[in-house]
Amino acid sequence: MTGNPRSRRIADSIKKIVATALDSKVKDPRLGWVTITDVRVSGDGQQASVFYTVFGGEEERRATAAALKSSTGMLRTEVGKGLGIRLTPSLKFFEDAIPETAKTIDDLLVVARSRDAELARYKEGKEYAGGENPYRDDADADGAGDIDDIGAEAADDDAAADSGAAVSEGEDGERA
Repeated sequence: MTGNPRSRRIADSIKKIVATALDSKVKDPRLGWVTITDVRVSGDGQQASVFYTVFGGEEERRATAAALKSSTGMLRTEVGKGLGIRLTPSLKFFEDAIPETAKTIDDLLVVARSRDAELARYKEGKEYAGGENPYRDDADADGAGDIDDIGAEAADDDAAADSGAAVSEGEDGERA
């Protein structure tokens, strides 16, 4: 469907009209449980692609496709009456791939869940190669350069400044 607002409005109207006509006017016994999922109208409004799904097996799908094909003329007449525009678009029906796509996605999710469970079982009782924190420095081993020590030094400097004592540092930044 194009980004044209008029085409979108026409498509929405066609979707409602076709769904209502299939429910009330089409009496073909081959017509199964049909759901109109989407309608796309060409930019010039001359053609409309109607997407549908059928509840049931392969036989119901074939029978419904045949019923829709035979009732296309009557449905186009109903669309023309309902739209009230100068040119009634021709209708073409396509079986929507939504159910098959949803089934494929569900199957992939089942496989992903089973792999996640297998990985969780594999990881039980295992440890990281470098321990919990593989990013420790050698400086951390002797305690030099800890964050807590730096905070304590800053607090000592603040306390000394408040008491009036002078803290001097040499050229290399060491305390004197």
